[in-house]
Amino acid sequence: MDAYDEDSKGPYGPDGSAGARRAGALDGPGGPPEPPVGGGPGGAPGDRGPGGAPEPADPARPAPEPMPPSAGLAALSPRYRLVAGGALAVVAAVAAVHLGMVFFSLAPANTVTKRHGKAVEAWVYPEFEQNWKLFAPNPLQQNIAVQVRAQIRTQDGDLRTTGWTDLSAQDGAAIDGNLLPSHTQQNELRRAWDFLGTTHGTDNRPVGVRGALSEQYVRRIVVLRLGRDEAISRAGTLQRVQVRSRTVNVTPPGWSREKVSTAPAYRVLPWWTVTGDETEAGTR
Repeated sequence: MDAYDEDSKGPYGPDGSAGARRAGALDGPGGPPEPPVGGGPGGAPGDRGPGGAPEPADPARPAPEPMPPSAGLAALSPRYRLVAGGALAVVAAVAAVHLGMVFFSLAPANTVTKRHGKAVEAWVYPEFEQNWKLFAPNPLQQNIAVQVRAQIRTQDGDLRTTGWTDLSAQDGAAIDGNLLPSHTQQNELRRAWDFLGTTHGTDNRPVGVRGALSEQYVRRIVVLRLGRDEAISRAGTLQRVQVRSRTVNVTPPGWSREKVSTAPAYRVLPWWTVTGDETEAGTR
């Protein structure tokens, strides 16, 4: 009989060269045919070729790129993204306002400073004060020291005059090497002396009410400083004080042809009588 007489109802596989079914055409009785195992040219890496050997990878096909990890705000959840974005917006707004306020405090008079000058000054002074103008720089070229001496009533009833005490040098020593000097050490005495200089004439007499106020302010500062000096406190009772400034020009650099005098210049104020309130404030 022919090979076709094996089973007239069985499924037929593809014919071979002799008309018989190929071996392995069926997975089992009634089962589906197996998928091809071997990969042809261009198959994926790891495919099996004829004989079960692995197929080489096709160099013409690029390897898949790994997904980059999320970074920055993209790595946060939507809720935290909203919080971080809001915080950045607040910081940017504050920085913009601060830069604007500092700019208007240094700029020449304009419409904004005329209308909102008090708001600008309240923001800038005293923490962000600048001692020169943006469009007309005039840095200080002098070293100005504020000095004081006192008249003390001793226990014997005599008046004794002390030597000059350099208060600016004390502030400088406290600031030198200090990473976080206080605002008092840096600006209290300097600002007080500048205030007095702008409210007094060349004859050292006060001009208007602000002149008298500046004298009282400077006098309270020097009495407070002298009250901290144990030698003066033990010597007797403070009666009067006298304040002067010692100004010396800064020496020009070596490459400059500018010639300036380095001799000190003094501005001596008259004696001021110390009141009881001021001496009590110094002892508190």
